[in-house]
Amino acid sequence: MRRIVVCLLALTMTLGAQAQQKDDPVMFEINGKKIVRSEFMKEFMRSAGKEVNTTPGVCTYEKRQALEEYVELFVNYRTKLEDAYALRFDTLPDLVRELDGYRTELAAPYLIDSATLQEILHEAYERNHYTLHAAHILVRVKNNAAPEDTLAAYQEAMEYYNRVTTGGEDFLKVAVESASRRLDREGVPPDDPRRKDNGDVGNFNVFDMVYPFESGAYGLAVGEISKPVRTRYGYHIIKLLEKNAFMGKTTFQHIWIATTPDPEKAAARAQMAYKQLENGDSFSNVCLVYSDDASTADKGGLLSNMSVQQIPAEYVATLSKMEPGQVTLPFQTSYGWHILLLVTRDSLPPFEDMVPYYKQRLSRDSRSERPRSAFIEQSKKRYHFVDYTQTPVEQSKTKGKKSTAPVQMMASLDQCRSLLNDSVFMNAWHVDADKVTDKRPLFAIGDKQYTTLDLLRYMESQQRAEKSYDMDTYIKQRYEQLVNKKVLEYADSRLETEHKEFAELMDEYRNGLMIFSYNDRMIWSKAIRDTAALDAFYNRFSKERSIDNEEDAPYFWNERAVVTHLTIADSAALKPAKAIKLMEKGTKKQWTLSQLNEQIAKAINSDNPFQLEELTVEQEHQNLLKKGWWKPGVYGIATTKGYELVRVDRLIEPCLKTRAEARGFYINEFQVELEQQLLENLRKKYNVIIHQDVIDETTF
Repeated sequence: MRRIVVCLLALTMTLGAQAQQKDDPVMFEINGKKIVRSEFMKEFMRSAGKEVNTTPGVCTYEKRQALEEYVELFVNYRTKLEDAYALRFDTLPDLVRELDGYRTELAAPYLIDSATLQEILHEAYERNHYTLHAAHILVRVKNNAAPEDTLAAYQEAMEYYNRVTTGGEDFLKVAVESASRRLDREGVPPDDPRRKDNGDVGNFNVFDMVYPFESGAYGLAVGEISKPVRTRYGYHIIKLLEKNAFMGKTTFQHIWIATTPDPEKAAARAQMAYKQLENGDSFSNVCLVYSDDASTADKGGLLSNMSVQQIPAEYVATLSKMEPGQVTLPFQTSYGWHILLLVTRDSLPPFEDMVPYYKQRLSRDSRSERPRSAFIEQSKKRYHFVDYTQTPVEQSKTKGKKSTAPVQMMASLDQCRSLLNDSVFMNAWHVDADKVTDKRPLFAIGDKQYTTLDLLRYMESQQRAEKSYDMDTYIKQRYEQLVNKKVLEYADSRLETEHKEFAELMDEYRNGLMIFSYNDRMIWSKAIRDTAALDAFYNRFSKERSIDNEEDAPYFWNERAVVTHLTIADSAALKPAKAIKLMEKGTKKQWTLSQLNEQIAKAINSDNPFQLEELTVEQEHQNLLKKGWWKPGVYGIATTKGYELVRVDRLIEPCLKTRAEARGFYINEFQVELEQQLLENLRKKYNVIIHQDVIDETTF
């Protein structure tokens, strides 16, 4: 019974393989490697700009011709590629370096969590619907401050928070007080302008502030105050003052009437200006008469393409509610009286149009770390990350007794702390591997383990001149950085294994670079470098050329003329008749170009420059000699103030170009011949077999 089952299984597998072979037959064989039709069609359809799984249509003559042409290209490409790998082109240093650059760029989207990225992009778009106006109270503390300093800053921030919430104190007054205390600690003079800081940060949109501050502000209702928000600058207590509709670039006109020195007169002038607008006078005319903004009054008060940060905060709320062409009633601020006319205001584009802008802004924003951090956390789980500094040593159990000893971890950073010193903040610390006695792994990812020595070497490579801070904080930061780096490296190393499309893309790039290098070395550069072979090719090839054959035209000169060309900028400096006589005299006396130049220089005013040159021009490829001038003689051409003389010295009959004169054409032809010879040899060397019957039955 068992034997019957095995036979049936073998028969099933054989029939399955035969069916698969019938559906996807071998199309080519190169060096014993079989290339099936699906592999060829994938490349062919891509080259034709079509989907691979497109239903085949009627096989027209044009389709058949395109297929046959691509068969030739495909076989040539694959055969060259086979030889390139045999010659180890994939190990060329320049190629490896260039491929590494491509890989880094291509791998980037695979090393982030795409769901988190989409979440951030949609979050930005939702926030972008609004422009915020906020104020803050800031307690400065460095990102890398010692824990006790961070705690002290937080406690100070909470003191302010309680005062402006449960204490009911005025937010902006407390902001002034907090700024004053901060500036006192920093030693800022009493008359410094920063002393007037009341914490008002003005208007802003998404990406205008650091991410934690932005998130804190967008999470508030108007008038609400946040608990301390931590950023790289310290702790912020944020109060949302206004929330308005999105304002992109805005163009508007404004009339500003200063309140001082007479507030009542200013108010009356504002009403008069508005009355004039009501009576039909143009905004520009009224602005010119009434506005106290000297920089814009003569331009109709125009402010073009202004961002919310450039627009006075008092204007934003008003402009955000206006329609183009609308004019406001006069309104008063601390600066005076204002009348606005909205010209244009950008609306928020669709999400898809904003994505490229958001991604560009993300590259310089801390929120870009979120997709990367999420990916790292996922990779830690996926590849079984173990942090031995947080993994307790298994305790031996004593029956009936509970151990009171502190929990011991499988590894620690203690030796790092003992070997590191403050010279690391001066970029002057070096690790001594002989002193590293703790060989225990600190962490592991997949099949890789990293020890204290790895961490110390990493810290040595990352040190820079900076202000010193708490050493335990420094070690913790560097340890986390090393962990993240190695987790990413491990995930990166597995991209080709786990992502088929990435592996195919890398193969495509690698093969493309290899073929380019292969063609350059074996064909293109060889044709240029091997001058003896090029000479032999010229001697053989030039004999086959015929001046009567249109295809051979690039290899022959048409009739040419050797001419002497004189340009006179001002005819008053040397009369044309005299110049012609000098040119004719030069012919009779067989003057050299230098001698003729000397004679003309004597005859002409030295302040009037001229140009004399000898040229060889080819018929049908020049515009100097007119029809009928193709014979010895001197001919003139009038210009704006001066003239040109052309002396035809001699004519040259049509002839074959020398190798140097037609070098580019001969090199191209030689390269074609070299490639043909190379491909013939490669097809024999690698025993290339083309299954024409499979090609003939292939449709698309």
